[in-house]
Amino acid sequence: MQTKSPAFDDLANLMTNAFGAVKGVGDEVKAAGRARAESFIAEMDLVSRDEFETVKMMAANAQTEIAELKAEIAKLKAPKRRTTKAKPKK
Repeated sequence: MQTKSPAFDDLANLMTNAFGAVKGVGDEVKAAGRARAESFIAEMDLVSRDEFETVKMMAANAQTEIAELKAEIAKLKAPKRRTTKAKPKK
């Protein structure tokens, strides 16, 4: 008695090969989609994360400097107080 049927073996091989081909096509579609998405993003002229972080740090430093300069201007505009007492007039 045979334990394997050649027809079933052929069918199993055919199905295995078909699934392999479908997987290969799927991988190709993914690769093409990824390439198209990368091309689209490159055309958008977006900044990199490093460039963004650099500009963010520069803006924070500028805001700190602005706050310091505002405080210095306010100090210079404030009326000067006399530190010595005026002598009474006779």
